[in-house]
Amino acid sequence: MGRFPNIAASKAKTGAAKAKVYSSYAKEIYQIAKNGGTDPNGNLNLRRLIEKAKKEQVPTDVINRAIEKAKGSGGEDYQTILYEGFGPGASTLIIKTMTDNVNRTVAEVRAAFNKVHKSLGVSNSVSYNYDYLTLIAFKSDREEEIFNTLLENELEITDFETEEENITISINPNLQHKLKDVLEKLIPNLDYLIDETGYYPKDKVTLNEEEMADFQKLLTLLEEIDDVTNIYHNVNL
Repeated sequence: MGRFPNIAASKAKTGAAKAKVYSSYAKEIYQIAKNGGTDPNGNLNLRRLIEKAKKEQVPTDVINRAIEKAKGSGGEDYQTILYEGFGPGASTLIIKTMTDNVNRTVAEVRAAFNKVHKSLGVSNSVSYNYDYLTLIAFKSDREEEIFNTLLENELEITDFETEEENITISINPNLQHKLKDVLEKLIPNLDYLIDETGYYPKDKVTLNEEEMADFQKLLTLLEEIDDVTNIYHNVNL
């Protein structure tokens, strides 16, 4: 589907991978509840995040513990920090982290790059080649009706793609809640195949065999870092 073939995070099925997914959601739910309120009915960001967590089969007790923790005083204060880096060949990466210790996190991310003899870049050294978008994908054969409804509701869409009844919509993240409200009014209980906000490359590159081996090693090293929540890159896999 266009330049968005790798839009969702890898859904590995290992116990360690599941535990990391649960931990990442718990941190984000905690922070959003702490900043915006613990009642999902009054905190739209929290409600949408809980919906996503449940779709990824995050246990209810993990969600509830994070919300209860946010009701207390003190506790951790997580920050979302982005790191930009240059990988093997012409590859670039944006690493999203959620951390309560920036010094620890940057050291671990830098160490991963060092192990493949590559380096981190400064702010905007990579991200200018990426678009920050919300991507929504779902199955429907009502393409024309959906497109016209979005226009009627004055939603400025960045892209609208269809492929075998898979509809993919990209939009400014500030409009994601309005987009979902319109879609869910038109199609109740809509099942999202993709519901992601992130950084997507304007162009992709192909690596040779040696470069790809080093790139895959770098991805593995980064994915093993507890504070890393998502990795965006420009490589054709």
